[in-house]
Amino acid sequence: MDLRLLLVSHASTAAQRAGRFPIDDDALDARSIGETEAVRARMAFSGDAAAFVSPAVCARETASALGLAATVDEALADINYGRWRGQRLIDIANEAPQELAAWTRDPDAAPPGGESFAALVKRVGAWLDALNPTTADHASNHPRHVVAVTHAPLLRAAIVHALGASPEIFARIEIAPLSLVELRRSSRGWTWRPSAS
Repeated sequence: MDLRLLLVSHASTAAQRAGRFPIDDDALDARSIGETEAVRARMAFSGDAAAFVSPAVCARETASALGLAATVDEALADINYGRWRGQRLIDIANEAPQELAAWTRDPDAAPPGGESFAALVKRVGAWLDALNPTTADHASNHPRHVVAVTHAPLLRAAIVHALGASPEIFARIEIAPLSLVELRRSSRGWTWRPSAS
């Protein structure tokens, strides 16, 4: 039985638009909620889909605006930005240019007190591989559907894991707010598919 997973990056926040590293209680503003509601029809999800969401406020509010009753899953938490959390990117570039440059190029580099992209790929890969398609209705030939609303770095990590690629390609994957990535798991393993939703 196949498993169909739709990963959605949360709507933009005012902090993101201001160039700040996110914090867990960044909420959506009216602009973000409006953008989410505008794409809701395009992201029509299967009514029988299991839905999960990051514990971050912006992800939970995005899931709600998309009409999803999602279960919070700590494994979907954003990458840990460590001491950079809440700070402006321009300030980090001025105060710690070498650390920032290493973090944007080296998947094993982490913000001070934070998580590297390589570690994130392992975390997301473990979550993906733990999803169980056998709980689907075996009388049906349809794949089990799962939706997860989370953060752009997690969508990038999921793509890297699904492709069995090196985490070094992470900087080549762009994920915008409210992006939708579809992954499927079959007997062949994970595949990345163009999303029809």
